[in-house]
Amino acid sequence: MALKLLAVDTTSGACSVALYQDGAVTEQFVKAERDHTRRLLPMVEAVLADGGCRLADVDALAVSQGPGSFTGLRIAISCVQGLAFAADKPVIPVSSLAAMATGAIRANPDWQGAPVLPALDARMQEVYWGLYAADRPGEALLPDAVASPEQVVAALEEAGHGPAGDGQCTFYAAGPGWQYPSLAALTPLGVWEEAAIHAQDIAVLAAGLWPSGKFVAAQDLEPAYLRNEVTWKKRERIRDR
Repeated sequence: MALKLLAVDTTSGACSVALYQDGAVTEQFVKAERDHTRRLLPMVEAVLADGGCRLADVDALAVSQGPGSFTGLRIAISCVQGLAFAADKPVIPVSSLAAMATGAIRANPDWQGAPVLPALDARMQEVYWGLYAADRPGEALLPDAVASPEQVVAALEEAGHGPAGDGQCTFYAAGPGWQYPSLAALTPLGVWEEAAIHAQDIAVLAAGLWPSGKFVAAQDLEPAYLRNEVTWKKRERIRDR
C-alpha cells in the first residue's frame, strides 16, 4: 500500500522532521535546545521540498506524543495540529520512548533478540522509561512510566527482568536517563546514553500503526505527560478515601 507520512519531533534537545514515502525515509535532524519554534516549520518545508511532496499529498502526520519535555511536546503537537487542520489530515501519535528504542536498534544492528529499555531524564530525580521488544517495533513489554531509578529497578525485578544469576540483565539500555547510578548498576547487555528521539523512527512506527487505524483527528491529539497523570491519579485516590 502506498503511504506518505510527515513526522515531527521536538521532545527533547533536538528538533527533527521526516518524510516517509512507501518505506523510504528522509530526515532533517538538528540539536536545537531552546530553538525549536524558529527551526521547525522551515525544516518541514525543506523535507517536503526535498521529497518532491506537498503537505496535501501526505496521508497523515505523525508526532511524538511523549513522554518528554513539557515545552518540547507542546511545540511539536501544536505544530502538527496546525498542519493537520490546514490540510485536513489525521494524526498518528507515537510514544517517544518507543521511538528511542527503535532508533537505538537501528543504530546498533548487533542489538538483536533482547528488549530495549529507553530512559529519559524527567528531572526531580526521576526518569521516563519503558521496556520494548526488539523484534516487534513499538511493542511495550512494560508500559511507559515515570519513576525514580530505584523504582525502575524494583519494577524490573518484579516483572522478571532483573539481573540474572551472573548479575547481567537481559536487555539493552538507551537514553540519557541511564546516567543515574542506580540504573547503571543493573549491568545491561549494552548501554547507549547518547540515544536521541528521531522523527524518522516516529515515521516508521506510525507506518506500522496506520493500517490498524491508530490515528486521531487533530483536535483529539493529547500529549502523554505521565507526570501530570500520576499526580491526577494520586489526587483521585485521596478524594476517594
